[in-house]
Amino acid sequence: MNRAWLWVILGGLLETGWASTMKLSEGFTDIPYTALTLILLIGSTVLLNKGLKAGIPTGPCYAVWVGIGAMGATLCGVLLFGEMLGIVGWACMLLLGAGIVGLNLVTE
Repeated sequence: MNRAWLWVILGGLLETGWASTMKLSEGFTDIPYTALTLILLIGSTVLLNKGLKAGIPTGPCYAVWVGIGAMGATLCGVLLFGEMLGIVGWACMLLLGAGIVGLNLVTE
């Protein structure tokens, strides 16, 4: 994995963070969580842009960034917010994870 992918992966992790803090912001009425959401959102987007500028093709770059964010937000929902995920949901998470790894491996 090269440095460009590292930016995208870190951006995806920040995307997980802003999605989770957005839920905690209570519809953007809790100011500290709203501020944290905005900071993480900007950081996530900046890191996505760094990956794009480093030469990763747009489609795989965006798909990996969003996929990590989606998987992370789903896991945070299960672990932190008590949300439920059935067997089909877990199977889809595995497919999403396989797709993220696959795109990372086949993109130059």
